[in-house]
Amino acid sequence: MLELTNTIEKRKMQEQVLDSMELERERGITIKMQPVRMKWKDHIFNLIDTPGHIDFSYEVSRALKAVEGSILLVDATQGVQAQTLTTLGMAQESGLTIIPVISKIDSPLARIPEVIKEVCELLNCEEKDVLKVSGKTGEGVTDLLDEVIKRVPAPKIPEDVNTNEFRSLVFDFQYSNHKGVIVYIRVMNGSVKRHDQLLFKVSNEKFQSLEVGIFAPDDTPVESLGVGEIGYIVTGIKQPGIASVGDTVASIKDTNPPLHGYMTPRPVVWASVYPESQDDFNALRMALGRLRLSDSSFTHEEEASGTLGRGFRCGFLGMLHLEIITERLRREFNL
Repeated sequence: MLELTNTIEKRKMQEQVLDSMELERERGITIKMQPVRMKWKDHIFNLIDTPGHIDFSYEVSRALKAVEGSILLVDATQGVQAQTLTTLGMAQESGLTIIPVISKIDSPLARIPEVIKEVCELLNCEEKDVLKVSGKTGEGVTDLLDEVIKRVPAPKIPEDVNTNEFRSLVFDFQYSNHKGVIVYIRVMNGSVKRHDQLLFKVSNEKFQSLEVGIFAPDDTPVESLGVGEIGYIVTGIKQPGIASVGDTVASIKDTNPPLHGYMTPRPVVWASVYPESQDDFNALRMALGRLRLSDSSFTHEEEASGTLGRGFRCGFLGMLHLEIITERLRREFNL
């Protein structure tokens, strides 16, 4: 899709191009959602690539709040999996238009007729509604892009809010040592541009937008973001924890209540994390705070041990989630 829409030049294409973390490339899995903006036949698509593993399902649930439709990819070599059912359930609860797609049809192990039958039974749809694509050869991808235009409705302004002021839903964060907290948003009302005076509605933190932009797929500054667009705002805030996903970023002139956010996931795996040296405690606290900014499904609270000293009790959504967070602490923060 990225190549056909000329979002990325062919010479720059590579496998897992939207997987920006080194860990994602090494393991061949998606850990973080990644938004990207594409153009196709005079239409603008705001696509969010999401993880497939159950441990990162909270990433999927947040992305679904920022879009109007969902492309349900089912591997032709594996068929419907447990995570397929979980993801489908979340998309249906969100009231999204669902486009079923069978991928990897070029594989010699593909079971195309069987998998199409599984999908039809799952969605109660006809075979003609199920698209067949190959990311490797590009077969069927143009048909998929055309179907997105046909089936997925354009963004609408929420009917329950009577305002032209800027309002947006926060679905993710990133932290930059240079720019501070960068907030990922879906614009619900109005528009936003550089130097606008804004507010996190829930945490009541005011700030001035230093930059607004889109994901193309790299961060690309633009003059403004309008209704339905997905993009980012550079806040300049250097302290993580000021706001959380599900908050509302709005104009300071907006008097409406915050948008409906996200339910907080419950950890299922707990582990205590202590620094090797107590001199590194503050560095560990800072690192956990920054990781929490980009992964709000991960929780941590301070605890103390008579033997190990001060540390943190951390909650995760599964063993893989624990493994990934631990590895990120080592790689990104040298702990």
